[in-house]
Amino acid sequence: MRGPNRHRRPGRREPFRDPRPIVLIVCEGVETERQYFEKFALHHKNARIRVKVADDKGVPFTLVKAAKQLKLEAERAARQQKDQNLAFDSVWCVFDIDEHPHIHEAREMADANGISLAISNPCFELWLILHLRNSPGMMHRHDIRKEVEKFMPNYNKHIDFGRYASGYESAVERAKKLEVLACEVGEPGRNPTTNVYELTELILKGRPSSRFEGETT
Repeated sequence: MRGPNRHRRPGRREPFRDPRPIVLIVCEGVETERQYFEKFALHHKNARIRVKVADDKGVPFTLVKAAKQLKLEAERAARQQKDQNLAFDSVWCVFDIDEHPHIHEAREMADANGISLAISNPCFELWLILHLRNSPGMMHRHDIRKEVEKFMPNYNKHIDFGRYASGYESAVERAKKLEVLACEVGEPGRNPTTNVYELTELILKGRPSSRFEGETT
């Protein structure tokens, strides 16, 4: 019989927690947005990015609803398996303003469920064009897409990330300036603006960021 001071076998270890956050990105675009974020994460060697195209296409409210469900399912799995690596540290929805209805409702649901929004007005292609040149000014989404095609003749919902990579820092600065100008005239989120850089900066820094930090590291 072993004595009271016998060595005990250590219990089951808790799953290792990678310090880098797991980011879920839910987008409405089947190709452009998905390709951009997947290639951006690959380019910067961040494998903890999950990009999901919403199964149900529709308005931003539908997109946020899908993100909420995915977030809850991941949290449930993390609790059941006692592994926080299964949960998302940050959940984002990426969508355009276009002529979508229910933007206000989408924002409210996102705020209530800890979901961040990366919104482009008029469309995601504004963010792409900012990698290549200064803002073209207020334009319809179709005209913005034509502008991208001027720089990328083969652009047809296909992202050649290598053509955008060198202009990333310029895109961030240009996007920030557009937001400042919009706020100065009391029209935040107007055409043209995009806060996609908040999401890309999160991917780069590996930690949550705030649109009001103004960091340029």
